[in-house]
Amino acid sequence: MARHFDAIIIGTGQAGPPLAKRFSAAGMSVAIMEREKFGGTCVNTGCIPTKTLIASAYAAHVARRGSEYGFVVGDNVRVDMKRVKARKDEIAGRSNKGVEQSLRQLKNCTVIEGHARFHSPHAVSVNDEILEADKIFINVGGRAAVPPLTGIHDVPFLTNSSMMDVDFLPPHLVIVGGSYVGLEFAQMYRRFGSEVTVIEMGARLIGREDEDVSNAVREILEAEGIQVRLNAKCISLAKRDGEIAVGVDCDASPPKVIGSHILLAVGRTPNTTDLGLDQAGVATDARGYIVVDETLQTNVPGIWALGDCNGRGAFTHTAYNDYEIVADNLLNNGQRRVSDRIQTYALFVDPPLGRCGMTDAELRKDGRPALVAKYPMSSVGRAIEKAETKGFMKISVDAETKQILGAAILGTGGDEVVHILLDLMYAKAPYTGVQRAMHIHPTVAEFLPTLLAKLEPFAD
Repeated sequence: MARHFDAIIIGTGQAGPPLAKRFSAAGMSVAIMEREKFGGTCVNTGCIPTKTLIASAYAAHVARRGSEYGFVVGDNVRVDMKRVKARKDEIAGRSNKGVEQSLRQLKNCTVIEGHARFHSPHAVSVNDEILEADKIFINVGGRAAVPPLTGIHDVPFLTNSSMMDVDFLPPHLVIVGGSYVGLEFAQMYRRFGSEVTVIEMGARLIGREDEDVSNAVREILEAEGIQVRLNAKCISLAKRDGEIAVGVDCDASPPKVIGSHILLAVGRTPNTTDLGLDQAGVATDARGYIVVDETLQTNVPGIWALGDCNGRGAFTHTAYNDYEIVADNLLNNGQRRVSDRIQTYALFVDPPLGRCGMTDAELRKDGRPALVAKYPMSSVGRAIEKAETKGFMKISVDAETKQILGAAILGTGGDEVVHILLDLMYAKAPYTGVQRAMHIHPTVAEFLPTLLAKLEPFAD
């Protein structure tokens, strides 16, 4: 006999647990299930562990630059990778345990460890038991994509998940993929002490960004000794004398890169192939993402998909916002929609990139009259004091409404400062709200009025 709940949540990533808590507080009975690690990608293999590793790499980097700040720690800063990993494991493990404990202590909530599959549109099977609910929420996330490269099955390779088990220093880490995940690992391991080569099929790194941003990030990474190979049109892998030969077929330079370890960072794929979605009639697109409407409901009434598996965002903050949209609409009779949110994210290299709204390419396509401005971090007092002057900040605004259209802040504190502009965008307020504000000195944010004072017509 099936057990009935008011709501079933499949997966404990960033959207699932807070949704369970809201339903519980509303007096609803909830079943939430997890087949692997509580907390999903962010807690276990994404944000928390990688940013912990980045912090260790940053500390080693600053130590090596000690003479610039007036101190010397020695000629050779040695990184103990076992201790670095142990620190990462402790911090990520604390979050993992916190998610599980909070769910198990939740009133009206039944936690089930097991792989859930749809039995029908309103029922799932898990551990040989059938659970029913009028409302079912899919929050199963995604995983690293493994591309069909020639020789991919002939050599060992790493992904962002298996990198979490690395407790040694790869002599030469070759990273296939020059986008967000790949570049964070590239700088991190270069600072730990590895030789690093990034191989990208496109003409430039992080191709979705404006060209000036891409070029600046490349210069930052190359200045630290990271080798970048672009236009790698035919990537292949093969074993060679105990190492791995990566064929790149680039326009210039040697046609092969010989490395000790390979990291694949070429995108993500949703965890939707083994959910029995066909049993419920839930539609997916050609890439396996669950198709949802503006309220995150699938084509089947009573079934929603949240987080990475719905293809409407690939970040922790978009997954959490999915939860907020669904909870508000169901419990508060809200009218929230996915299209209401403004695109924003960060690239956590050092210095970080904070991005919100439209890129220059999107401005050109949009065609509306716009004003733009750009300001170098080398002229920002706070950056000079910290000896971290690489990068720039730039912004675009609507010439008629004076509302902010987009911004990119590549520089120290950029991942935090960008939120000032993002909040103004949500308020639909003119940029003068920031330009006329009195900010604290010395900070990076205090230069936003200076940046806005330089606005001029956007040239196609």
